[in-house]
Amino acid sequence: MTTRPRLRVGGHLLPGLLAVALFLVFLAMIASARFDDAVGFPEGESIVANIGFALLNIEGTIEFEGFLVALIAIAVVLDAALSGAVLLASRDEAGGDG
Repeated sequence: MTTRPRLRVGGHLLPGLLAVALFLVFLAMIASARFDDAVGFPEGESIVANIGFALLNIEGTIEFEGFLVALIAIAVVLDAALSGAVLLASRDEAGGDG
């Protein structure tokens, strides 16, 4: 004889509830955001050069926000991922856990 499914209530539901709460916060932020009209690059300006200037916080011909901290953070995360991949690959070649 089969039994009906039962909802197990406990601490294991907390990560799921936190994810739903975070989703609702993001949804509220998007709903309250105000998006202005998009402004493109002026005619005759180099888009690639100005993106590089913005990433490195170098004064370019167009006004921009600096992204140097974001660029360095991305570089550190990618370096950590590459180091982890090399570590896992070297452990796998050695055969075993060590």
